[in-house]
Amino acid sequence: MTKPLDGIRIIDFTHVQAGPACTQLLAWYGADVIKVERPGSGDVTRSQLRDIPGADALYFTMLNGNKRSLTLDTKTQEGKEVLEKMIKTSDVMVENFGPGALDRMGFSWARIQELNPKMIMASVKGFSDGHSYEDLKVYENVAQCAGGAASTTGFWDGPPTVSAAALGDSNTGMHLAIGILTALMQRQKTGKGQKVSCSMQDAVLNLCRVKLRDQQRLDKIGYLEEYPQYPHGTFSDVVPRGGNAGGGGQPGWVLKCKGWETDPNAYIYFTIQGHAWEPITKALGKPEWATDPAYMTAEARQDKIFDIFATIEEWLKDKTKYEAVDILRKFDIPCAPVLSMKELAASPDLRKSGSIVEVDHKVRGKYLTIGSPIKFSDLEIEVGPSPVLGEHTNEVLTDLGYSADDIAKLHAAKAV
Repeated sequence: MTKPLDGIRIIDFTHVQAGPACTQLLAWYGADVIKVERPGSGDVTRSQLRDIPGADALYFTMLNGNKRSLTLDTKTQEGKEVLEKMIKTSDVMVENFGPGALDRMGFSWARIQELNPKMIMASVKGFSDGHSYEDLKVYENVAQCAGGAASTTGFWDGPPTVSAAALGDSNTGMHLAIGILTALMQRQKTGKGQKVSCSMQDAVLNLCRVKLRDQQRLDKIGYLEEYPQYPHGTFSDVVPRGGNAGGGGQPGWVLKCKGWETDPNAYIYFTIQGHAWEPITKALGKPEWATDPAYMTAEARQDKIFDIFATIEEWLKDKTKYEAVDILRKFDIPCAPVLSMKELAASPDLRKSGSIVEVDHKVRGKYLTIGSPIKFSDLEIEVGPSPVLGEHTNEVLTDLGYSADDIAKLHAAKAV
């Protein structure tokens, strides 16, 4: 079946996570993604956190499926010539080098435009161009701190906390993929390529927009009524950490279920929405709360919210998290079990939907990876394995018009 990005060739000059997450997404949707790697070593994640000696690490395999691997030494003249041919015949180049790296390589934006005016040059950055920190090296947790996530995550009596979710890396890659697709659509109208970039700080900040909302509210009125600190606590002039409170204004908390003493994930997240209050009272066996003025409104409940959560937790103590959710869902109460990665890996629902898939790698064998989080009614996503280092070098060179003798000479020159 023809895929939406069939015919789009992408030079993938990225490494580690943010860039590879972006290009893998585009590869799933049909783009020919050629991962350009250093001969002999390749992407650093091939050897990072290995679980099988001699095999590519899961860190690499889970971010580079459906791609082709070309080894290329762009420090050699022969390597530069190969890259020039690639630029002339490709649609997109994605990179996450340090500032000025491509210029030093001899491939400035002006040179790339000269070779291919239709080229879209997409870059992952730590901070936006012109930012006072633009030369600062940025990793996942650095981005979470710089983008506002860490300062608003955790409990009020503890330090800022980073999330296990890749808000800085994979999230930036998803944002950049949207930028690339947008630039491709614009090129259809103008015939011109352009530069596209997404900074990790900006991508994190985009996911923290409700906290920017809260900062402005706090500046106006001096308190935030949906935070656990209200009404008995105090507020400073910055958005506080709210523990497990919901960011949307509906009180919510992580509550213990049966078995919490031995199972660190025997919890559910329970949300108290206004329209669900009457069903909640029925589920808990507290129907009198539905008409009691002290509990009827969100405002009335706020100063008693932790007493309410304690009552819910008492109701939960003889129920597993799954049993509790099965009961509560019948009352249309927003809730979910706290699921461990082990439980998610084994989930039949996620396997059925293609959100988690098993693929077969020629060296490491079968492994689990993430499938497309986006589902389509008329597009089947085939998630394939990652390439071994240089697996498609000769194939890509042949596509570029090199003869067998030419390819042999490139190998002899150690350009590939």
